[in-house]
Amino acid sequence: MQDLKAVNILLVEDDLGDQKLIKNSLAKQQISNEIFIADSGENALKYLASSKTGDGDHPMPDLILLDLNMPGMGGKEFLKRIKADSRLDTIPVVILTTSDSDQDIIETYKLHASGYIKKPVTLQGFQEVFAQLEGYWFTICRRVPVGQV
Repeated sequence: MQDLKAVNILLVEDDLGDQKLIKNSLAKQQISNEIFIADSGENALKYLASSKTGDGDHPMPDLILLDLNMPGMGGKEFLKRIKADSRLDTIPVVILTTSDSDQDIIETYKLHASGYIKKPVTLQGFQEVFAQLEGYWFTICRRVPVGQV
């Protein structure tokens, strides 16, 4: 695993407690990762707009972790917008939310989400989920840097 490049993750999450849990869980993983946080769909779109210009402070994410239930632009609208943008549509987006609604799951997959995870309720649960997430997205799955597609 040492020959893998560092991974850029954009976390779109409005809850400060969940931001901290997710950051701590990702920090414990084997893959070197840089986590960028947007606290709303609107701010995530601004981040991605800067990424598309080559702004070094806003590198293009290799993965987006997206909460569905946020004030302002919700996760579904954000997902709809980035999947409609040919420069962003290949970025895998994994939904990470408290919702266990079949309707939410169906709707987000129809919007081309790459995965759907119900947020764990304990720190250990978060760490287990992120160990599996890392193994799948950054070890097993083959990725091509955004912009080369």
